[in-house]
Amino acid sequence: MTKKIIAIWAQAERGLIGKDQVMPWHLPAELQHFKETTTGHAILMGRVTFEGMKRRVLPNRISLILTRDKDYQIDDEKVFIFNTAEDVLAWYEKQDKNLYIIGGAQVLALFEPYLDELIQTQIEAELEGDTYFPAGFDWSPYQESSSRFYPKDEKNAYNFTVKHYQRKDS
Repeated sequence: MTKKIIAIWAQAERGLIGKDQVMPWHLPAELQHFKETTTGHAILMGRVTFEGMKRRVLPNRISLILTRDKDYQIDDEKVFIFNTAEDVLAWYEKQDKNLYIIGGAQVLALFEPYLDELIQTQIEAELEGDTYFPAGFDWSPYQESSSRFYPKDEKNAYNFTVKHYQRKDS
C-alpha cells in the first residue's frame, strides 16, 4: 500500500463543519466510519480542533497538532506538535502511515495542494454554526470514486452520504 495524504471531514448543508469548536451533530454511524478509516494511521488537526475535542487523544492513531504557538505542549508520546506545514510534511515523508487531515478549516485549506484523496461526509441537515469548509477549495483535480448512503435511524438523527474522491492524476 502506498501511503497517502487524505482529507476526511463531515459537513452539513452549506458546508458547515463546526460550531463553537465542535461538530453541531452527533452521528454514531459517521463516527464509526471515521474510526474505522483512521485507526492505525496518523491524524492531523489544528490546535483549535484538538482543544474542541477537549484535548482527547484518539486511541490507536498518531495525533499531529499544528499550531502557531511555539510553547504549546501535550504530555503524550502519541502526540506530535508542529508549527509549520513543512515540518508536518517532513515528518510524513519519514514514516509509512497515511496522514488524515481532520480539520479545522484552516488546516484543510493549508494542506489542499498535498491531498491525494478526499473523504467527505455530507449530512442532510440545515444546522447553525460558525465554521465552514474552505469556500475556495479547488475540486477540479478530483473525481468521485465511491459513495455510500446512510439513512437516519434511532441513533443517527440525519441521513448522510460518505463520498470518496481520488486525485485524477494519481
